[in-house]
Amino acid sequence: MNLYNSYTQTIEPLKPIEPGKVSMYVCGPTVYNEPHVGNARPIVVFDTLKKALQLQGMEVMFVSNYTDVDDKIIKTAIEQNVSEKEITDRYIEAYNRVRRDLHADLPDVAPRVTETMDEIISFIQKLIDRGAAYQVDGDVYFRVMSDHTYGELSHQKMEDLMVGARIDENTKKENPLDFTLWKKTDQGIQWDSPWSKGRPGWHTECVVMIQDVFQKSLIDIHGGGLDLKFPHHENEMAQCRMCSSTPLANMWVHNGMINIQNEKMSKSLGNVWWAKDLIRDHGGNVIRWMMISVHYRAPLNLSAEAIETSKKELQKIQTAYKQAIVKLQLENAPKVEADPQMMQEFIDALNDDLNTPNAISVVYEVVKTINQTLRSRPMPTEKLASSTKALETMLSVLGIELDAILLSEEDKKMYRDWRKAVKEKEFAVADSYRSKLQEKGIL
Repeated sequence: MNLYNSYTQTIEPLKPIEPGKVSMYVCGPTVYNEPHVGNARPIVVFDTLKKALQLQGMEVMFVSNYTDVDDKIIKTAIEQNVSEKEITDRYIEAYNRVRRDLHADLPDVAPRVTETMDEIISFIQKLIDRGAAYQVDGDVYFRVMSDHTYGELSHQKMEDLMVGARIDENTKKENPLDFTLWKKTDQGIQWDSPWSKGRPGWHTECVVMIQDVFQKSLIDIHGGGLDLKFPHHENEMAQCRMCSSTPLANMWVHNGMINIQNEKMSKSLGNVWWAKDLIRDHGGNVIRWMMISVHYRAPLNLSAEAIETSKKELQKIQTAYKQAIVKLQLENAPKVEADPQMMQEFIDALNDDLNTPNAISVVYEVVKTINQTLRSRPMPTEKLASSTKALETMLSVLGIELDAILLSEEDKKMYRDWRKAVKEKEFAVADSYRSKLQEKGIL
C-alpha cells in the first residue's frame, strides 16, 4: 500500500511498525449536533482504507475518538437545559447510526475525552516539567518556541506564522502562537487539576487518547480531514515531540474537503447537507459510491447530478449481479474463488494511494465480463462464478451492500417456467410469471 504522506508530501510505501499490523487513528467529531456530509467523508475514506488493508491480510487496529468536552457542547446543553452528557450521548449515537448506514465498521476503540481526563492532566504536567508548557493564572499554554520543528507538517515557517498571527487579546501568552492545554473555567463541566478547576484544550486530547489506547507514542497512520492539518494536527505533533520525542505518526493522511454545488459548505452560507437526510433520501450505497467515485485527496463536489449519476451506476452493477446470482443458482454452480487477475487489478488500484476511481473502473470491467458471460452460449459457468465472486469481494471492500438473493426450489421452477413461456411466445403467461419474479426481487 502506497499512500500520500502529508508530512513528507510524497507518496510512499506504508511500512508498519509491527509487520502485518497497522495502527490507525482518525480524528472524530465534536458531538454537539447531527453529523453533516463533511463528517461522513472521513468515515468512508478511512473505512475503505481499513478494508483495503484487511483484504491483503493486514490486521488493522482502527481507533476514532469522540470529543465530548467543548464550548459548543456546553452552549447546546445550556440552551436545551440538559447535561452535557445527554447532548454528547445523543449525537454519538447519531454519528454511529450514520457510520452504520454508510456500511462502515465501528472503530475497534472509540475513546471519549471525558474518560481520559487523568491521563490528559498527567500529560500536561509532563510538558510543564519539560519546559514545553507554562501555567498562568490557572491556564496552561504550550510553548511553541520549544519545538524548533513547529510548522513542518503544514509546511509553514515559524516566522511566517508569526507575521500572520492575528492580534490576541490574551496577554497571558508568551507568544501569540502558543495554544491552550488547560482552560480555567467556572462554566459547564469541569475537573480538578494542579492548576485550576477547568477542562483541557482540544489539541491535547487526541495525543493523549492515542498514547492511552495504543500504549505507544508512535503509530502507523494518523488521519482526518484536510482542515485539521493546521493547527490541530500540527499542534498534536508538537506536543508529542516535546513529550515523547516522536512525531506521533509515521504517516499523516488527509482527505479533501466537500463543496456543495461548487461552493464551500458552511453554516454561514446555509448550504450544510446533513448526512442522515442524504442517506434517508438516497440510501447509504448511493452516498458512499458518490464519495469514493472521487479520489480521497481531491475536493468532492456534491450535487443532485452527482447523486443521480451514482444511482445509475449502481443500478447497472446491481442488475448484472442479480442476473449472475440467479443464473448461478439455477445452474447449481459450485462456489469458487474470485478471479485472481481481476482481484489483482483491483488491489493494484487501491494500493496506488487508495485510488478508488481506478478501483471502480476495475469493477466496471468485471461487470462487463459478467454481462458478456451471461450472453455466451454455451455459458462458461465457472467463469461467471469467479467473476461474480470478484465483484462481491470488490464491492464489500468499497462498502457497497447488494441485495441478497436466495432462490428456493419453487423460485427456480417459476424462473424456468417463465423462460419457457417466453420461448414459446405465451406472453400473457410469461408476464404473469415475470410479475411474480419481480415481486420477489429475482428480476
